Amino acid sequence: MSTSNSSSETPTHLLDVGRILKPHGLDGEVVVELSTNRLERAEPGSVFDTPAGSLTVRTSRPHRNRFIVEFEECRSRGEAERLRGVLLRAEALEDPDALWVHELIGSQVLTPDGIVRGVVESVQANPASDLLVLDSGALVPLRFVLGHPGGRSITVDPPEGLWEL
Repeated sequence: MSTSNSSSETPTHLLDVGRILKPHGLDGEVVVELSTNRLERAEPGSVFDTPAGSLTVRTSRPHRNRFIVEFEECRSRGEAERLRGVLLRAEALEDPDALWVHELIGSQVLTPDGIVRGVVESVQANPASDLLVLDSGALVPLRFVLGHPGGRSITVDPPEGLWEL
């Protein structure tokens, strides 16, 4: 997987999607915690980019809100031990209906009547609804997003009073 920016290649945007927590058993399996709600990331054949090189899922199974994963490239407890704490990164999945954090950052936030409310600096995890953190200091629940048509703007329709907080 390439992340270089040469003229003949398109740069690949990799997302943090999980972390290897620890070895499991003696045959190279590891415990993986996904940081994404896209569980297909743990399916056989999935490929992760890591500082240790590419890792390909051979098998996986759910285990206590995590996954027990066997990678093609990891066949022993010693190899699994060296992967402890390794960050798993992967390319964004194609999903036209999804809002991706990396696409929201830097987007201008507008109300339906065209008023600019700020620029998204980050997205903050929140149990009720993730929050857009704007450069104006405003926090906008993601559930109020009406659209993000692939451009650099987001239309939101929050309830009365949100902008006065």
